[in-house]
Amino acid sequence: MSLSFTNNIAVQGRARVLVPLCVGAGAYLFFLHIGNTLLQDSDSFWQIKIGQWILDHHALPYTDFYSFTRPGEPWISTSWLSQVLFAVSYSQWDWAGPVILTALAIAASAAIFVYLLGAHLEIPRSVLFAMLAVVLSLHHILARPHMLALPVMIGWVGVLMNAADRKVTPSWVWLPLMSLWANLHGGFVLGLALIGPMAIEAIWTLDSAKQIRLLARWFLFGVAAMAAACVTPYGWRTLLGATNILNLGELLSVISEWTPANFASFSAFEAAILGLIALGLFRGLTLSPPRILLILLFTWMGLTHVRSIEAFAFLVPLVLAKPLGERSPLPQLDDQASESGVARYVTIMGVLMIAAAAWTSTSVYMSHHRFTFTMDQTPVAAVDLLRERKAQRIFNGYQFGGYLISRDVPVFVDGRAELYGEKFVMDFFKAAEGKRPELLPRLLDEYRIDATLLGADTPGPQILDHLKGWKRLYADNIAVIHVRDEQPGMDSPMPAHSN
Repeated sequence: MSLSFTNNIAVQGRARVLVPLCVGAGAYLFFLHIGNTLLQDSDSFWQIKIGQWILDHHALPYTDFYSFTRPGEPWISTSWLSQVLFAVSYSQWDWAGPVILTALAIAASAAIFVYLLGAHLEIPRSVLFAMLAVVLSLHHILARPHMLALPVMIGWVGVLMNAADRKVTPSWVWLPLMSLWANLHGGFVLGLALIGPMAIEAIWTLDSAKQIRLLARWFLFGVAAMAAACVTPYGWRTLLGATNILNLGELLSVISEWTPANFASFSAFEAAILGLIALGLFRGLTLSPPRILLILLFTWMGLTHVRSIEAFAFLVPLVLAKPLGERSPLPQLDDQASESGVARYVTIMGVLMIAAAAWTSTSVYMSHHRFTFTMDQTPVAAVDLLRERKAQRIFNGYQFGGYLISRDVPVFVDGRAELYGEKFVMDFFKAAEGKRPELLPRLLDEYRIDATLLGADTPGPQILDHLKGWKRLYADNIAVIHVRDEQPGMDSPMPAHSN
């Protein structure tokens, strides 16, 4: 009986390592197979372009040099390391590079997530939570910097939560995680903001004397974490750059990933919230006020901005893991049983086999598959025509900004909303989307526009069709070009056609 129990614990110890790796490998292969779905946001174009610029110039940008509306304006890239990684992968393997890099980040996220949950929950429940988290995040899983930062976010919050559960201070050994996060993506400010609630959770049940001492140590850790976040080429400017996007007010309501959650039709996020309520009621969970605060914070974030649903999906289970695990405690691992020579050998062989299988599958798949970017944000033919006719100042659709940057065409606007500011981009949207059509001729004259490049399914082209002094030059099922009637060299309209 004792031997059987020891063997079961040894198997559980190996599974604690191998199961997360298997989940990660499965997630990697799945997203490799559907890799084209990761290439649906034109921001990927300018992210790669900036990474290429950094590599070419061995420097980082401090001003804008891609637009003709904000040239020379202060702007820093808070995702410079992700952009470099994407640029390197793209230069080596075309679009397969960013797809593989993103799939690896998802795999690492899933593996770390299952491993952290496995400290408190049975393996099947940990895997189920991982599957649900990935499903909830599908809308925002794209080849962009936030995905490369996702495993770092999960690891960082896991470190904080583990320390809070054990009523200790996080080890300063983990501070480089914050530095890495700050170089990968501006979302690191969330990691700094969570230190306070986690500290309160750590001291919640202690007596007053211990509370003060532990809180002081958490405070020092928070200061050190903020200093670690400044270990970037931009230094303290990184903190300011990461928060600029939050000061865009009304503009956040018109950028799709920053819009609030919409419950007009039933969604996975709505199901998750209802499931969370049902779980609490069914299990009769009693949570400490700091844990309740954390769950409410992540839920509020997801409700306020759809891009934050992934934080809800991955971080809420980490907060709930210990209370759920206390309902059905896991057997304690026997170090001698789980760390024997045979156990280590089996674990290492398992890791190598999983890695080899993933690499082989990638090689076989890539030998007969080529990834392509979504066509509705790549107006290739229209841009070819504009470059042929030497258009200099193009009033472009928001979704086309990244592609124009990739073609070395100066843009009117692109996805760097924090560069252009709330008023400028709101005026643009109201003019191009027909909400205030009287703004359109004013913007065209103010910025001396000589051609427009707008989405074929947007109101802008219809407004321009009736705007005096402008004529339609080209149209397909992606984009429409209008030019001024009097513009030299552009006086021969080209018949519209479809690709």
